[in-house]
Amino acid sequence: MKTWNNKAWFMVLPVVLLVAFSAVIPLMTVVNYSIQDTFGNNQFFWAGLMWFQDMITSDRFHASLLRQFLFSGIILAIEIPLGIFIALNMPKKGWGVPVTLVLMSLPLLIPWNVVGTIWQIFGRVDIGLLGATMDAIGVDYNYTRDILDAWVTIVIMDVWHWTSLVALLCYAGLQSIPEAYYQAAHIDGASRWAIFRYIQLPKMRGVLLIAILLRFMDSFMIYTEPFVVTGGGPGNSTTLLSIDLVKMALGQFDLGPAAAFSLIYFLIVLTLSWVFYTIMTNLDKQGG
Repeated sequence: MKTWNNKAWFMVLPVVLLVAFSAVIPLMTVVNYSIQDTFGNNQFFWAGLMWFQDMITSDRFHASLLRQFLFSGIILAIEIPLGIFIALNMPKKGWGVPVTLVLMSLPLLIPWNVVGTIWQIFGRVDIGLLGATMDAIGVDYNYTRDILDAWVTIVIMDVWHWTSLVALLCYAGLQSIPEAYYQAAHIDGASRWAIFRYIQLPKMRGVLLIAILLRFMDSFMIYTEPFVVTGGGPGNSTTLLSIDLVKMALGQFDLGPAAAFSLIYFLIVLTLSWVFYTIMTNLDKQGG
């Protein structure tokens, strides 16, 4: 008769406790605030689903959600094709490989708040290279007062910061393709597009799934970079969901609505990530 040794559970216990303190307990606290109201002095009153109903019908929430979808859609539409293009043109062998990989990795190593500070200074008309250059050539560029300029700035900033991640993932997928595939394609007289369509793209599907999921989740939850650059302005034009949530929770100290906001936000991210994963996985299976 085989005996089971349960001592291994003691090795997992520290991880369970860490997850409980860092995730589960804060989540339960947020749930608690979302169904109650408080007027200070640590006195709480039952509110039920009132805060959730207020958020779902709130024009403010709808506007922030629309801006968030717009931002994430633009980011994915630019960074995924651009990352694939860069990966296809990166050197495959020789001294250029390590140099290119290091250069492509540099933006990913910069902290998010530093990225925001860099672009905040870079875009200023008085001391920033971009702002001064635009002013010198006669372009009225000011991301602090013009909505279009603000959006262009935060989009370009995110593209500069994160396209390298997509490119490196796609490059890893391309490097896994055996050379025999290319030799057979050249013998058959396949065009450059045919090689990409039938050899390279299928091999990149797995890493593209990861890239799309990572970039969607990160762009949908982005906070630090646009907040440092624009603070959600001009007006509320760049107030994305995360910025609006922080303003509600810390700026206005509306803990009940903010807790309901955060839970709805969490469910949206979770649902959309599951949809993305399901669609991409099904496409990958059909391609296989």
